[in-house]
Amino acid sequence: MKKKFGEKSRNMTFLGMTALMSAASLVFNSCNDKTDVKESAQIISQEHPTVQTVPQIDDESVETDKRIIYLTFDDGPNQGTENLLKILNKRNVCATAFLVGKHAYGSKRQKDDLELLKSNPLIELANHSFTHAHNKYTDFYKNADAVVRDFDIAKDSLKLYDKIARTPGRNIWRLNNINVTDIKGSTDAANGLRKAGYKVIGWDLEWRPSQKMTLKGSHEAMIKKVDSIFLNDLEKTSRHLVFLTHDQYLRDADSINELDMFIEKLQKSNKFVFRKISQYPKINDILN
Repeated sequence: MKKKFGEKSRNMTFLGMTALMSAASLVFNSCNDKTDVKESAQIISQEHPTVQTVPQIDDESVETDKRIIYLTFDDGPNQGTENLLKILNKRNVCATAFLVGKHAYGSKRQKDDLELLKSNPLIELANHSFTHAHNKYTDFYKNADAVVRDFDIAKDSLKLYDKIARTPGRNIWRLNNINVTDIKGSTDAANGLRKAGYKVIGWDLEWRPSQKMTLKGSHEAMIKKVDSIFLNDLEKTSRHLVFLTHDQYLRDADSINELDMFIEKLQKSNKFVFRKISQYPKINDILN
């Protein structure tokens, strides 16, 4: 008897196993197609492919050996945004960009990068505040009303019509079925965003930076972390992992290629499907 998609599973690893090459293991998402490309030290720019409408996930019909990954990138448009787009285009994989309002108007290049993000069907845009808390997070979250206003300004200035948001400097979740606050002092602000209709999404795994603001560690290490999270049932929602890193970490050749190989090997394992964050389970439920 098959387990339902929402149940936890503790009896198998994914990347540690030999990929099963069968019809049942075909990837079922047009923004998850693998492309036959040679590994190289450079990401070659190309026009993004045409992407068909992605079907909604029917949990009962999804093969139980599949795991869904939501690639999300914060703080754009920023240095590294163009490199991110080149990787996504090359791998034909979708992702969500959590944008900072003031970054979209910080320079001509950032304005141009915003247009690139908007025009790319692989990318979904979401709200990461207007000011990014001025990088003074403790003070920012003391005033819940000001936090909501900041997100509203970003929503209006960026013309974001879906109220999906991520809080700067905090791993906060506010969905109908998930309520998580990493730092207690941010609770009122998080509840205020929820009350204002924002669907607040945190993350399950972050690829952090080195002191030089490049991606820290190897793609192999990150893949092991993905494997471990699924094996030990550490996702907020079973079989769904929200992955986070930042555009600005993708400025050097090593970081660019580490992210590229990370995505490529996840695709080649034939165990994972990539989705935009708007397809996360229950995210579109009306907030109570």
